[in-house]
Amino acid sequence: MSTESTSIQPAVLITIICEAVQKDRIVKLLKSSGVEGYTLSQAQGEGGHGKRMGDIAGYNTNIEIKTVVSREASDDILRALADSRDGHALMAFRHDVEALS
Repeated sequence: MSTESTSIQPAVLITIICEAVQKDRIVKLLKSSGVEGYTLSQAQGEGGHGKRMGDIAGYNTNIEIKTVVSREASDDILRALADSRDGHALMAFRHDVEALS
């Protein structure tokens, strides 16, 4: 497989796991931070805020949002998330990755 036309760049994968009710606010934050795309999935699990099994639509449900950004953008996004939790369950973390561009 030729990689001549493929560029692999360093990037940062941000993963956000939060209550579904926060979706619109977080998507707005990502877009205002210059994010061009993201993946959103339903999530289940258990943590400091109890079990989130998503067994009742719209209640007790979590989502997972992933996006790939620059290191600088990840700093801004994580700071903004930390400043705006408002008592809601939210976990965010990042990993250094290599992405196709």
